[in-house]
Amino acid sequence: MASTIIDSAIFQGIFSSDAMRQVWSDENRTQKYLDIEAALAKVQGRLGLIPQEAADEIVSHCRLDQIDMVKLRAQTERIGYPILGVVSQLNALCRDKLGEYCHWGATTQDITDTATVLQIREALALVDADLAAISDALAALARTHRLTPMIGRSNLQQAIPVTFGYKMAGLLSAIERHRTRLNELRPRVLVGELAGAAGTLASLATGAMATQAGLCAELGLAQPDIAWHTIRDNIAEVGCFLGLVGGTLGKLSMDVKLMMQTEVGEVFEPYAHGRGSSSTMPQKRNPISSCYIHAQISVVRQHAAALLDAMVADHERSTGPWQIEWIVLPEAFCLLAGALKQSRHVLEGLEVDAQRMRENIDLTGGLVMSEAVMMGLGPYIGRETAHDLVYDICREAVKQKRPLLELLCEHPEINTHLDRAALARLCDPAHYLGQSGVMVDRVLDKLR
Repeated sequence: MASTIIDSAIFQGIFSSDAMRQVWSDENRTQKYLDIEAALAKVQGRLGLIPQEAADEIVSHCRLDQIDMVKLRAQTERIGYPILGVVSQLNALCRDKLGEYCHWGATTQDITDTATVLQIREALALVDADLAAISDALAALARTHRLTPMIGRSNLQQAIPVTFGYKMAGLLSAIERHRTRLNELRPRVLVGELAGAAGTLASLATGAMATQAGLCAELGLAQPDIAWHTIRDNIAEVGCFLGLVGGTLGKLSMDVKLMMQTEVGEVFEPYAHGRGSSSTMPQKRNPISSCYIHAQISVVRQHAAALLDAMVADHERSTGPWQIEWIVLPEAFCLLAGALKQSRHVLEGLEVDAQRMRENIDLTGGLVMSEAVMMGLGPYIGRETAHDLVYDICREAVKQKRPLLELLCEHPEINTHLDRAALARLCDPAHYLGQSGVMVDRVLDKLR
């Protein structure tokens, strides 16, 4: 019985991905608990802190198929945490009371936090792969449309020409920064936890730090300098990172939605029969993926805020803030995975109408070239004078419904300095793309 959009048999493929859902599943989480208990027993057996026979016996039972998940649910509801239930079942599985050495010196939060870090490691690998694919798709679009003119927009109004490659390269630069952030945060986040009741590891009279170091090495995690039971900036950083990635994907989805409007028609999400159609309006082609991206990343941002709230923990073991992470971290990753999946779909099959882009530049009859004209006149009559003069001419062009070039050619303060050919060049969008191509190249040149 699924009740959330992530686990819905109908919606799960839209709002998340199977791979990410697996990372945060009960089965994977419980196996992580078992992996940690097995690693702890191995290390302590090697150090002589527990009998080697006990270590071998414990490790032999650290398999998910030996855990009664129905019983674990009941144990968790009774106790309040799943770890003790897992340890209790492992103890019962071991012969000759050797299971009593399971979980030696550890506390519930040690196992829970380390399991979370292991899940984060797997989840970040999935995010990284999607970001790399999105980067490739954006780079291809930037290269192909490096000098494809389109109108730039400011306050939803036509501004000056840019290129579609420039727009894609801007998004690409952000995606590449996210990939850099991901690499930078890994050493801070992928850190294990074994600190005991209040973080001092007093439970291990001997071999405490060697056990901690060995456990982290066994799991491929860094060893913490000090306990982080209630110092949660590492988890919050992950949430903020997810929010930042989501913000960029939201920017992409917003622009695609606006460019898909009937009156604009510059790009379209990939076509599939029936996708985006209306139950009553057969002509419609709605921006389906972009709508889902918008919804997904909006919730991810709220979850990032919740993870910041979870940092405000009390004393050495907290009463509530920790559980916030249990609720929102899996959802944040799962929803972002859905947004990444939808973004890849959009970018890898995006339909670009370069002709419509050019037509839209011409919608104003040349008014979008007023800045170019002003700057071209500046050396002759001064920039401010040119601004005011061109402003008045633009208003007249709108009133008369005539092309800007015609009125410019007729004006005596202008035609004494610039002939029709010079003015036509100033009014040509292809000659006013600025450094768009150079900027595209700079972004592409930095790709790893």
